[in-house]
Amino acid sequence: MIYLSHFGLREPPFGITPDTSFFYACASSQEALNTLLVAVANGEGFLKITGEVGTGKTLLCRKFLATLDDNWVSAYVPNPNLEPRTLLLALAEEMRVKLASDLDQHHLLKALTLALLDFARQKKRVVVCLDETQAMPLESLETLRLLTNLETEKRKLVQVILFGQPELDERLAHESIRQLRQRITFQHHLGTLTREETQYYLAHRLAIAGYLGEGVFAPGAVNRIYRASRGVPRLVNILANKAMMLAYGEGSRRVTAQHARAAAADTPASFALSRAWLWLALACAAFSSIGWMILR
Repeated sequence: MIYLSHFGLREPPFGITPDTSFFYACASSQEALNTLLVAVANGEGFLKITGEVGTGKTLLCRKFLATLDDNWVSAYVPNPNLEPRTLLLALAEEMRVKLASDLDQHHLLKALTLALLDFARQKKRVVVCLDETQAMPLESLETLRLLTNLETEKRKLVQVILFGQPELDERLAHESIRQLRQRITFQHHLGTLTREETQYYLAHRLAIAGYLGEGVFAPGAVNRIYRASRGVPRLVNILANKAMMLAYGEGSRRVTAQHARAAAADTPASFALSRAWLWLALACAAFSSIGWMILR
C-alpha cells in the first residue's frame, strides 16, 4: 500500500480481509468470544452468533477457532448454502474423514456418526462452525440436527456454532426446524462500536500494523468516521484507509476531519447510511412540528 512507509507501517492496518492478529476485543466481541469458549467447554449442542453485515462475525469465528488446542477437531464451512448431502461431504473433508464420494445421504450421515464416535474414543472433541447461515437451506439445518443427536452421558459428540445475519432468526423460526431451535442453548448478537471504541479500534489496528508515533486520527476525524460508519468495523476500515490515503496525498501524517469527510463522500455504503439517518431526523422533526401544531 502506497502510504505504508509514509506513516511508518509494516503492513496495511485497515484491510477488510478477516485477520485474527487485528482482532479488537471491544465489549460486544469479547462477550461473544467468552460465550463461545464457555459454551463449548460445557459441551453444549447448538450455539448462535448473529450480527449485521460488517460487524466482525467471520473474524470472531476465526479467532475462536484459533484458541482451540490439539484436543479439538474443528470444521469451518464459510458458505453453507449447500444441500444436505454436499454439506455432509464438506464437513467430512474439513474433519479429514475419508468417505466415498458416491455414498447417498443416509450412508454419509452414518459414516460421519461413526467418525464422531471414533473421535470420542480418542478423547477428541468436535466443533463445527458455519458462517453466513442465514442462507442455509432448511433441509441442511435439519441434517445438522440429526448429526448432533449422538451424545455421551456428559456432552454432545459434536457442537455446532451458527454465525449469520439477523435474518437467521427468521429462518430458525420456521416450524419445520423447531427441534433445532429448542437446542440453541447460548446465543449472542454482535453490536457495533461506540464512539470511544472506534477511537481505540483505530489506534489498535495502527499499533498492530507497526505504527509507533502519536495519534494519526484527529478527534474530528474520529467523530466523522464514527458517524459515517455508525461503528460498523468494516466501514470504519474502509473510511480510515481512504482518509489515510488522502492525508498521504497531501504529505500530512495527521488525518483531519476534512480527510474523513471526503472519505465518507467517496464511500456509497456510508453515504447511504448517513442519508438514512438524515431521513429519520427529518421524519422526527416533521412529527414534532405536527405535534406542536396540535397542542397549539
